[in-house]
Amino acid sequence: MKFGWTTIRVNNMEESLKFYQEIVGLTIDRRFHAGLETEIVFLGDGETKIELISTQQGDVVNIGQDISLGFEVDSVDEMMAFVKEKGIDIHSGPFEPTPHVKFFYVLDPNGLKIQFAEHK
Repeated sequence: MKFGWTTIRVNNMEESLKFYQEIVGLTIDRRFHAGLETEIVFLGDGETKIELISTQQGDVVNIGQDISLGFEVDSVDEMMAFVKEKGIDIHSGPFEPTPHVKFFYVLDPNGLKIQFAEHK
C-alpha cells in the first residue's frame, strides 16, 4: 500500500491554486469537474498528490487546527523572505528543535497550516 493524496476542501479554487502553485511550487496534474457544482484539481508531480475540491454550494470549509502539511525547502530563511514578499504572514516560527532541522508555518487560504522545513 502507498499513500496517494491528501484532500482539501477549499473555499475558493482560484485563490487556493494560486497559493499552492506560487508559494508551495506545485504544478497541476489534472483538473476536472465532477458534476455541475464540484471542481477537483490534483497538484504535484510525484507519487503523492494534493487534491483540492471546490463546491458551489457555499459551505464553509472547516480545517482542523491540529493538521498541517509539510514541505521541504532548501532554506527556511529564504522561504520566509519569499512568503513575506508575497504578503503572507508567518503563522508561527521559525523553530529549531535540533541543530538539524528548522521550520515555520503559514496558513493556506483555507486556514490549513503549511510547514516549510529545512533539514541541515
